[in-house]
Amino acid sequence: MPDITAAGASLVAITPEIPDQSLSTVEKHELTFEVLSDRGNEVAAQFGLVFQLPADLRAVYAGVGIDLPTTQGNDHFELPIPGTFVMDQHGTVVTAFVNPDYTKRLEPSEIVEALRALTISTTSG
Repeated sequence: MPDITAAGASLVAITPEIPDQSLSTVEKHELTFEVLSDRGNEVAAQFGLVFQLPADLRAVYAGVGIDLPTTQGNDHFELPIPGTFVMDQHGTVVTAFVNPDYTKRLEPSEIVEALRALTISTTSG
């Protein structure tokens, strides 16, 4: 986080959880960045990142305590594919990383590198 803010950037997470659920997540994990609620996966759909959880996995999720209808406030059983996006000041995506395997994420060092490159290009141009 310090490197991200030093680059003049902000970290924002977007979740399909309803606001009360996302607030609980922020408090539980003591997050120091903003977490926005994307009810109905509307933003994720704009990025083409929404999939419907297959019926056979719904029971698996429920069995480990993940209650999507309660946390998302609907019974669509839709989830976003995890993605990380670095955007410039105009909202243009300059770096994107999307992987259906939620355990694979863009390394924080790569995010900082993209931010620094963006900062260099805006100050030298």
